[in-house]
Amino acid sequence: MAMNCDIRDILELDTDKPYEPVTKKSLMNDKKCKTKKAEPTFKRPEGMHRELWGLLWTDNKYMKDTPPILPTDVNQGYKQMKAKIGSQKVRPWKWMPFTNPARKDGTIFLHWRRVADEAKDYPFARFNKTVDVPTYSDLEYQQHLHDDSWTRHETDHLFDLCRRFDLRFIVIHDRWDRSKYPNRSVEDIKERYYNICNTLVKVRATQGPEPKIWVFDASHERKRKLQLIKLFNRTPKLVEEEEHLIAELKKIELRKKEREKKTQDLQKLITAADSNIDNRRVERKTTKKKVYQQQKLKEGSLSTVRSFT
Repeated sequence: MAMNCDIRDILELDTDKPYEPVTKKSLMNDKKCKTKKAEPTFKRPEGMHRELWGLLWTDNKYMKDTPPILPTDVNQGYKQMKAKIGSQKVRPWKWMPFTNPARKDGTIFLHWRRVADEAKDYPFARFNKTVDVPTYSDLEYQQHLHDDSWTRHETDHLFDLCRRFDLRFIVIHDRWDRSKYPNRSVEDIKERYYNICNTLVKVRATQGPEPKIWVFDASHERKRKLQLIKLFNRTPKLVEEEEHLIAELKKIELRKKEREKKTQDLQKLITAADSNIDNRRVERKTTKKKVYQQQKLKEGSLSTVRSFT
């Protein structure tokens, strides 16, 4: 025991505490003493209300449970979620052929499809929108649609292309058979097509409201394209000259506006001067009337005085 105390004195270990002998209980004690940290406290500033201090969340015990900036749902996640597999059987699929109603060649394709939908039509066929191109008979062509500049075969070729390419006149002009028929411009093709459509509508119209007629001015369209070609083919010198003329025109318009403003101001001054002159004339007339009336009153008073005397 003395040796133990000497060693503790040399190492300066808890000399003030009483000596405790080593026992089996002290050696086998596995419990660790947990030291609880003292929570820092913040004092409320003087002059601040208790409710406001509580809203600021300055207390440490409330800082742990501060509300999140964004709404979060901690109950749902990858670990908590479970696969919800139904007890029903999987719908069977089948590799089956199908035809597209938009195609006229009868081509057969293959794709995966549910067995329950085997007898149904192709679902994307409803998106196939076609243009209603009118047809005409031989009698209608001879009586109403005959044109000296267009033959019957050329007109039939035009309407065949209109049905194939859904009135895309640029494509129709590109696919025009120039080996059999003379070359036609886009405006000529449009003019012939719309003239035939309008004629057929008028001929087939029954009694009632007026039918709808398409209007296409081919001459205006030709002039418009010619002007665009001229505009595109301008040289840099012409562009510079045009910009110079536009700048001069703006200067002339600005000078014109300034002159108009000056004339308006001058007219206002003239009207103001005329109104002042008229006011002065009226004032002079009123003053003359007053003086004349005063003179009459004086003369009347003098005559009455003389009559009494």
